[in-house]
Parts: sequence; C-alpha cells; structure tokens
Amino acid sequence: MTIAVLGASGVIGRALVGALAESDEGVVAISRRPLQPETRGVRAVALDITNPAAVHGALDGVEIVYYLVHSLGTPDFSAVDRQAAETIAAEAARAGVAQIVYLGGLGDEHPDLSEHLRSRIQTARILSAGSVPVTTLRAAVVIGRGSAGFETVVSLVDRLPVMIAPRWVSTPTQPIALADVVRYLIGVARHPQGLGQGFDVGGSEVMTYREMIARIARLRRRRPLIIEVPVLTPRLSSFWLHLVTPVKANVARPLIEGLRNPTVVHDDRIRQLVPFELTSFEAAARTALARV
Repeated sequence: MTIAVLGASGVIGRALVGALAESDEGVVAISRRPLQPETRGVRAVALDITNPAAVHGALDGVEIVYYLVHSLGTPDFSAVDRQAAETIAAEAARAGVAQIVYLGGLGDEHPDLSEHLRSRIQTARILSAGSVPVTTLRAAVVIGRGSAGFETVVSLVDRLPVMIAPRWVSTPTQPIALADVVRYLIGVARHPQGLGQGFDVGGSEVMTYREMIARIARLRRRRPLIIEVPVLTPRLSSFWLHLVTPVKANVARPLIEGLRNPTVVHDDRIRQLVPFELTSFEAAARTALARV
C-alpha cells in the first residue's frame, strides 16, 4: 500500500517524505509544485487540492493520507482551507483510504482564538466529518530550518540589537523539534488507538516567546534588548516583521494574531501512544541553526 503526503513541499512535509522514503513504503508527495529534487521511492505529484477534478484519482491505492496543508498568505485563507479539507475528505472516502493524519495547531478554543488557529480547528472538524478515520496532532512552534516561527525569531535576533516588542512576547508556548513532529506523525500511522483521536504534541519545555528569543540569542552569541510595549497591534507588528524578517506581512499577520493565544500541551496521552525521548529545545535549535 501507499502513503500520500499532502503539503509535501513544506518544512514538515519534506522532512516526513524523507523519513518515509527510508522505509519500504510507497510514497506519493503531493504539492502545488513538484517536489525537488526527486527522491528515490517517492512519486512527486503537482496539483491543487482545492480542485475536486484535479484531486480525483490521486488517492487511488493510498492507505494513509498525511494532511499538512494550510493556505496562509493567500486572500481569505480560511475559506481556501475549508475547500481543501472538504475536497480531500470526499476523495479519501471515495478512494477507500484507511486513515488521515492531520497536523493542526495548539490553542484552546475560546472567543479570542485567532482566525488562523480557528481555521486549523475547522479543518480538523471537516476532515473528521467524513467516513475516513482521522488522527489529529496539534503542535505549536516547530523548531527547524524553514519553519516560519523559528526563522522569524532567528532573524529578529540577528538583525535587531533592540526590539520594541508587543505583549505577545510574554505568551507561553511549547515549541517542538521538527524531528519529534515527524516521529509522532509516523508513530500514529496505523495505530488503532489513534484512530478518531486528537493529541497535543509539544517539546519538553514551556517558555514564553521572549524566553525563546533570549535562548536563541545566546546560541547566536548576541544580547538583544527587548522592550515590551502594549501598543503594537497585529497589523503593525506584521509590517514590522515584514521589514526585518523573511516573513511576508500577509503571512505574519495571522501568525502574530495566533501568538496572543497560549499554545501549550494540556493532554499528553501521545507520550504513552508513541513513547520516545523528546529533543531538548537547545538541541533542536542547535541542529536548525547549523543548517541556516
């Protein structure tokens, strides 16, 4: 049987495809643009998963679908994500897929939840409403090269000796190493106790974004001064990040809105389901920084 990775060209998708390619699994890497370079044992497919006609037949013969797709940076990303989830839920059911593994975002559901995190929850609900069993993993900041959250922090550390930062720098989060996310994704595949379940996944430490900036700064041998102010709105913050980091404003804005919500693990059942020693924040950051 075959495994399909939707969103294969993203940071997590590439890492997951590489790990799966080392096994005896057949892998279909699906993304808007063909995955490059080609990997032995991996078939790269370029298609738009919001288009039912384009997706039709793409999941035939697939046993497990990894859903790593999001549409941040596009106008009305929430509606685009909804259409994509509806399309895949229907096509996976038609193709007889045995399991969908979805990676969403950590964040308690309440009225103040950001549109980005609310869209992640909506995607999980749409996928789960279909007939194919869904396993949902919810993660906060992923520590790895190319991760928008991680690259933003590194750019701030490298480029700004003084940071005028909004209140979100004091929000708690539980960052997780890219390698650990991949281990969890692979570990829940075909696991009978994971079918129809949702799990929080996080690293070994809870910290604020301010603490994360400080710890990465120490690794970069820098000592930025962080001044916290209450007046930077998500809109102003997004333009600020656009100027000093690689993240575009239309991507930064929904991400920053999500930073006001704590993203920590409340349910650690995954630790018994897929047991392994978590990578420390420092080890994950050192690995990622060595590749920057």
